[in-house]
Amino acid sequence: MSETPGGPSADAREAALARVRGTLAELGVPRAEIDQAVADGVIDLLVVDRMLMPADRSLTGDDVAARAGVPVELVRRLWRALGFPNTAPGERAFTEMDVDAVRLFSALVALGAVDEEAGIQMARVIGSSMARIADAEVAPGTTPVTVSSGDPAVDADAFVRTASSTLPAMARLLEFVWRRHVQAATRRAMLLRARTGSAVANPVMAVGFADMVGFTALSQKMSEVDLAALIGHAEEVAHDTITRLGGRVVKMIGDEAMFVAPSATDAAGVGLALAIAYADDDLLSDVRVGLASGAVLVQDGDYYGPVVNLASRIVTVARPGTVLVSPDFRAALGEQAADRFTTKPLRPLPLKGIGRVALWRLYPADVDRPPRERPRPPLRSGRAERDRPQPSSSRNVAIPPPRRVKEPEKG
Repeated sequence: MSETPGGPSADAREAALARVRGTLAELGVPRAEIDQAVADGVIDLLVVDRMLMPADRSLTGDDVAARAGVPVELVRRLWRALGFPNTAPGERAFTEMDVDAVRLFSALVALGAVDEEAGIQMARVIGSSMARIADAEVAPGTTPVTVSSGDPAVDADAFVRTASSTLPAMARLLEFVWRRHVQAATRRAMLLRARTGSAVANPVMAVGFADMVGFTALSQKMSEVDLAALIGHAEEVAHDTITRLGGRVVKMIGDEAMFVAPSATDAAGVGLALAIAYADDDLLSDVRVGLASGAVLVQDGDYYGPVVNLASRIVTVARPGTVLVSPDFRAALGEQAADRFTTKPLRPLPLKGIGRVALWRLYPADVDRPPRERPRPPLRSGRAERDRPQPSSSRNVAIPPPRRVKEPEKG
């Protein structure tokens, strides 16, 4: 038969529907339910539901609580913590898989592995993290199963063919990454305990923020496709540079990256390398970096405290292509690697919510001439004139060195 304009041929649709029916039958879906989904034009949604959660949604919240042997309020709290909205009283929205999950949670609490409140908080972390992973997996342009053909049966068939292999593989990959990160985090916690003699001591770390200059204005002029590509490229550059030199990306906040490093030496290398990487990339505008060091509070995979606040404020006053550091960071760097880095004092600058702070501009130690004596490099093609560092009226503000300097090796 000939193809329907703008859609699959009738033969292709019938073949796809037959394969989908067979898959759903193997999953134990009654034929009447399949027929109803086809008639309603939601066969693709039925496939997604049954392949990802292969169980009937036949239980209410009260049923789950009774089967798991826990109060119904605990089920509701856990459900909300995982990021799902409340269900209506009597609504059959749960499956046996939900019962198993509640039993697992209850067993962890009973074993003393975690208390109930800490467990609920951990559920929030898991829920928000998994929600982000899920959104990333099905984002437009990420996977072909989200590209609609205009026919639910054909889309359902495409999902079946893709998900049959990718779902088990992704589950194994997630477990592998989780195990590796738990291993690394546990080792860090044990080393901290060995050094301080306390399991609750706040670790001393270097914290950095890297902010891409002019991103907001640039994003207003780009299509959604181009903007997504730019964001992806910027994140790739940031992640690769930070992790390669011993840092860890905590989170991306729009065009800004927050990272931590175990020492000021590592963070200094990361900061300078980020400035060079962005400057040398014709697709990206310059980046400015703020660094601080000291004791931080680690909670739910994030970092808090005055040191974090200071680093986040420092980056807002840094100039394009520069790395500014706090007094404590400079002192730590002088103790750890005075021969690898040099700093130039700036006039005290006002930081929001903190006050005036003496800051230093960071350079590699192998710069051959003082920053003030070196000529300013020419602006590369493709860069907006507004991104060119401009001379300051203050004699205390350092002039940027050439962008192409030897990249510091990881300490």
